[in-house]
Amino acid sequence: MRKKLFWVQFVGFVFVSVVGSLLHFLYDWTKKSVFVALFSATNESTWEHMKLFFVPALIFAIIEYFIVGREYPNFWSAKLIGIVVGLLSIPILYYTFVGAFGMSPDWVNVLIFYIATALSFVVETIMILRNRPNFSIKLSIVIFVIIGLCFIIFTFLPPPIPLFVDPTTGLKGI
Repeated sequence: MRKKLFWVQFVGFVFVSVVGSLLHFLYDWTKKSVFVALFSATNESTWEHMKLFFVPALIFAIIEYFIVGREYPNFWSAKLIGIVVGLLSIPILYYTFVGAFGMSPDWVNVLIFYIATALSFVVETIMILRNRPNFSIKLSIVIFVIIGLCFIIFTFLPPPIPLFVDPTTGLKGI
């Protein structure tokens, strides 16, 4: 059972890495489709890069639930904690790098995305194997919905803070 979990988590890391990378370009590829803006990056802000992680991570969590998740009573709380770790890692790593070096080249931004994704899956795996529920399934799902709604709302109505500013244009949102 553990071996199966490790392999599924590895596939999840690859899935989130590939799909998140593709979602980076999808908005432009679809000629700035408003529908696509709901789940892909619309600019180069840190917030939109966090969305590139969240969407495929949540999609994979749903798929993974049907593969191994039912075997673990803490699956959804572990996924929630892991995804939140991934989400928080992106701005922490990005702003730490920018603070230390004054800029962040594209290759570093991509590396940050992959590191955050890897951290997420490592934390999830540790939490799943502990097999102790941390939150109820309902609370975990409610929090996932709130996070998802924040990504949608803040794509169109971003708050006036640097997290939402595209460093290449100085603009926010769409």
